[in-house]
Amino acid sequence: MSPIKAVMFDFIGTLVNVKGYNLETSKAKLYKAIVDAGFKVSQKEFLEAYSQAHEKYRIIRYQKLVEVTNAIWISEALNNLGFKTSPEDTCIKTAVNIFFEDYLNSFKLRKCAKQTLKELSGNYKLGLVSNFTYAPVIYAGLRKVGINNFFDVMLVSDAVGWRKPHTKIFEEALKRLGVEAQEALYVGDSPEEDIKGAKQLSIKTVFVASQFFPFKTLCKNELKPDAIARNMCEARKKIHEIIRSSNSAF
Repeated sequence: MSPIKAVMFDFIGTLVNVKGYNLETSKAKLYKAIVDAGFKVSQKEFLEAYSQAHEKYRIIRYQKLVEVTNAIWISEALNNLGFKTSPEDTCIKTAVNIFFEDYLNSFKLRKCAKQTLKELSGNYKLGLVSNFTYAPVIYAGLRKVGINNFFDVMLVSDAVGWRKPHTKIFEEALKRLGVEAQEALYVGDSPEEDIKGAKQLSIKTVFVASQFFPFKTLCKNELKPDAIARNMCEARKKIHEIIRSSNSAF
């Protein structure tokens, strides 16, 4: 058993909750941004085209574990309606930012999350590995809840190109942290993306139940993390226990 040198965390669900968010409101704001940018299209037409493009890329994202950013499917939706756009167009990027405003504002730090990071920082390298289609939202979210300075490495699937549970995003995190898999611990709430993904490389894992993944989802997956926690306060204790037992072997 190797001593733990780095602790990695998932972000949404694990370190923050999403409170009071309404997807339909965000879609309405996205449509308004598209109209404000000069595209003459009905809300029904645009949202139907948007949903079709979203579904097409959702399949690619979840089956091939390749990340596809929102600007690509918004641009494709408009092109399917007869317009000529590129995901790089400023108006498309502005629309993406408007779409995510409410989601970003819905992030609320989970109890004990900041305390956990504070206790670990300085003694261990800290990494963040998050699946998200638009990396600026995660970077802004970390700043909003005041925990961005704790992390030595921040990886978002949009910036890396691969989604958890693909081993490549975890391998990249280990490489940037400068540690071996057996020297790392990963904390997350998704059995499939976090626990399965990390365990593929023999990284130690702590599953923390969340608003998105209650305990029963872990039972369904038949995965066995190194520790299970009901919340971040409990996860904090489990992290310290795993670190102590790993380090006591030396």
